Amino acid sequence: MKNKKLTIYLSVLLVFQLVFVQLISKYPRFIEQYYSNGIYLFTSKLLRILFGWIPFSFGDLVIGFLVLVCFRFIYRLFTSKFKNLKQKSLQTIAFISILYSCFYWFWGFNYFREPLAKNLGYDQTKYTTEELTEVSKNIIQHLNEAQFLITKSDTVKVENPYSQKEMYQKALSGYATLAITFPQFEYRFSSVKSSLMSLLQTYNGTSGYFNPFTGEAQVNDRIPKTGYPTTVCHEMAHQLGIAAENEANFVGYLAALSNDDVYFKYAAYRMAFGYLISEVRKRDKTIFNTLINSVNKGVLTDFKESSAFWNQYQNPIEPLIKKGYNSYLKANNQANGIQSYNYVVDLIISYSNHSKKELDS
Repeated sequence: MKNKKLTIYLSVLLVFQLVFVQLISKYPRFIEQYYSNGIYLFTSKLLRILFGWIPFSFGDLVIGFLVLVCFRFIYRLFTSKFKNLKQKSLQTIAFISILYSCFYWFWGFNYFREPLAKNLGYDQTKYTTEELTEVSKNIIQHLNEAQFLITKSDTVKVENPYSQKEMYQKALSGYATLAITFPQFEYRFSSVKSSLMSLLQTYNGTSGYFNPFTGEAQVNDRIPKTGYPTTVCHEMAHQLGIAAENEANFVGYLAALSNDDVYFKYAAYRMAFGYLISEVRKRDKTIFNTLINSVNKGVLTDFKESSAFWNQYQNPIEPLIKKGYNSYLKANNQANGIQSYNYVVDLIISYSNHSKKELDS
């Protein structure tokens, strides 16, 4: 009887949670102050302490277990010919209610915090093609320099010599340096791991993910290593409560750029170049061609090989998964869905303009 009552209470609670999330999402300042810079600072560190010491991805095992439970439930539902359907439906809703609560209280409310640009004090305005071109030229210059510094030739592709675990450790120093300028990005108690589902992620077209239930940053260890440092830093940004994908990309860029290691700097400029040149191409094909011709051949070879890597894993299921993830992002305050990744360009240009003002003052 007690279990039945608890099931009913949890099922009803889900409705109240849905309403609560919709209401609280309208108050980003409140979430910023009391959740993102309050409750979450404690819970996130606690989760990293609890699971960070485990040498493998515990979160992947949790997901695998939940999938098995789901399939088992469906199997038993059909074999019992939908007997006790009402009770089983309530149990399912109660279980969803628990997961829903854990997701938002452990991490999800960060989706509704104040924009990162406001947090950093940036005045974001609509950038011009001239600004985009100028910043792109600057990034290309640094990208070429990093590539040449590593290879001693402008035609040779960069080969990252580090293992995945070495990069997880090296990423910490970048965040340590970044925290000197931006204390809000202080990172303690590391919990970054290679995903046990890396092959599946590759077929899904994903480089990594953050598990909100265990606080682990999961990285696809099969992806090309030249861009690996920024992927690691991106997932670590999620651990710090940066939920929006475009903002996590930007923080990942800053953390990799702040690293003393040249391979991390190369990855930072590489990522920025990818987003910037994509926007240039949309605006002006002539400028795009001019900029592309100024990029070292070794860098272009790197991008071509990376593209070839992902192309070999394309499959009919991937677009469906991306469509589902797109809906998930839109449901969590990212109106542009997957396209919100491209808005990292706004932040890179704002950062560049802000840096210029500081140098001029």
